[in-house]
Amino acid sequence: QVQLVESGGGLVQAGGSLRLSCAASGRTFSIFLMGWFRQAPGKEREFVAAIDWSGRSTYYARSVNGRFTISRDNAKNTVSLQMNSLKPEDTAVYYCAADLKMAVSTDANEYDYWGQGTQVTVSS
Repeated sequence: QVQLVESGGGLVQAGGSLRLSCAASGRTFSIFLMGWFRQAPGKEREFVAAIDWSGRSTYYARSVNGRFTISRDNAKNTVSLQMNSLKPEDTAVYYCAADLKMAVSTDANEYDYWGQGTQVTVSS
């Protein structure tokens, strides 16, 4: 089992920044990929970014590439998402997810464990 707990959401004006963190516990050695997804009201959950457990490879959705940065701290078993130049369309509940399979995926159905989510609201 893997437990994930997100933190760092909040309300920010357009153009501002927020940093989300995800703390992993349990069988963290079995995690291959850590990802961030988001879900806005009335929309499907969508991929935002992912990082492999070595930290050597990162992946981003086109909509956030160049504005968001995913990183990890092995010593603390945490994954962070630095979000800059935020836009109102970035407003959503953001979820941290862990994929135990040895394959990169942007499909939410492929991820095995999920956090409870943290709200990010960007005002115009």
